Amino acid sequence: MRFKKLWAAMAAGLLAMSVGATEFRASDIQPEDYPTVLAIKFMGERLKALSGGKHSIRVYPSGSLGGEKETIEQTKIGALAMVRVNVGAMNNVCSETIVPTMPFLFRSKEHMHKVLDGAVGDEILKACEKQGLVGLAFYDSGARSIFTAKKPVRSFADMKGMKVRVQQSDLWVSMLEAMGANATPMPMGEVYTGLKTSLIDAAENNYPTYESSRAFEVAKYFSKTEHSMAPEIVLFSKRSFDKLSPQEQAWIRQAAKESVPYMRRLWAEREAQSLALVKAGGAEIIEIDKAPFQAAMRPVYDKFITDAKLKDLVKRVQDTQ
Repeated sequence: MRFKKLWAAMAAGLLAMSVGATEFRASDIQPEDYPTVLAIKFMGERLKALSGGKHSIRVYPSGSLGGEKETIEQTKIGALAMVRVNVGAMNNVCSETIVPTMPFLFRSKEHMHKVLDGAVGDEILKACEKQGLVGLAFYDSGARSIFTAKKPVRSFADMKGMKVRVQQSDLWVSMLEAMGANATPMPMGEVYTGLKTSLIDAAENNYPTYESSRAFEVAKYFSKTEHSMAPEIVLFSKRSFDKLSPQEQAWIRQAAKESVPYMRRLWAEREAQSLALVKAGGAEIIEIDKAPFQAAMRPVYDKFITDAKLKDLVKRVQDTQ
């Protein structure tokens, strides 16, 4: 099934290129009304306006073209024009993307925006090109926290031995292991069933995903560790991008940048809505002391921020006021 999806996507992608690629195909694992999906649609509208109707974007939501790992690969080979994924899914592809994924890196949402809108953000996006992906923009992903099915996490000690679903990322595995948990890589689409059947004890994500995945129905305890503000990243196939004229490339970059404030507004609205919905659905929001969690992250930084370039990027983030 996976290979059928890949070849179907490749054939459609090649067909689109052969007739001028007026409709770029983009993938997203989130549902149609999710802020990231709506932001890419907005980007498509801006691209259409900028190109005088020549170019547009069609978004395929809900993981209909595959999971994050699959669609990154499809985008690299040009079977897909674009993909929106969490930056954590890129950690094993482009080393610089590890930096914004690091735990407790950003002091606040405002700090994150300043970093990602500036030179550090541009440098990380540019670094993706050597892996066949043109980084276009960063989107918000909120603060990620732990939600549990049976046993609430009210302190650092409560994490010990807990089976927690994580993204398929070495960094995410190490982060949860540093908290004393048993990290369990698993696609997001399997989390609800995993929690319901006790295959896992917990997962971690933001309010909108906690709500839209219906995880709050089977995991009532949401503990605000806020251990990561790892952003979303919008990527374009370099193979497809290089076939476009400089003017067309500029239109795509401009449309992506213009979609960022739109996405942030939608995200803020969605976070507030999702928080209200999960509370109404019986979720308990638990405030916890973050200090022990932060202190446990030193080995994670030592393991993943190893070369001089990554250390410099981290320092520049921390120095940003």
